Amino acid sequence: MDHDARGRRGAEGTGGVRRLAPALALALALPLLGAPATAQEVAAPAATSAATTQGPYDPAADATAALDAALTAAQARAASGSQQRVLAIFGANWCHDSRDLATMLERPRVAELVAQHYQVVLIHAGVPQTGNGRNLDLAARHGVDGFTGTPTMLVLDPQGRLVNTPEDARAWRNASTRSERAVRRYLREMAKPQG
Repeated sequence: MDHDARGRRGAEGTGGVRRLAPALALALALPLLGAPATAQEVAAPAATSAATTQGPYDPAADATAALDAALTAAQARAASGSQQRVLAIFGANWCHDSRDLATMLERPRVAELVAQHYQVVLIHAGVPQTGNGRNLDLAARHGVDGFTGTPTMLVLDPQGRLVNTPEDARAWRNASTRSERAVRRYLREMAKPQG
């Protein structure tokens, strides 16, 4: 009986080594393969698929006309005494941070603040990480150029001047990690009159 038990344990042990061998080989080869791809790099090819037309960032929209219309609406509301800003959010449907930011703006407490102080334009940015960005010239026209990530959120006054800094606009790449409270606090701060 002891002999049979040892024999089974020995066979199981050998099988365990055989199961570990591929994992060990992979672990040893990883340094030779270079840096692993990031989630955004893996997801980026989806930007060319039909899935990118589904979501809040419309690749077929005329971004210039949409932003100009938002600025005109902000100017009209500002003329009537209402403090107005424009949120120009450059994002992509393949990007979870971009989608999460668009969804965050629809939450009741955030949506109430946005409706009171902002005109929102969601602008399809393509895949700027890979050099396949879209509408980046529109962001540059308002003071933010050379961005390589999504989302990038410009806060503009009714005349189209950048209220937040270019660095701050680019910092929204981590939008999905921001709490509703933090987003509301940021939007309240950006809505204040410039002094």
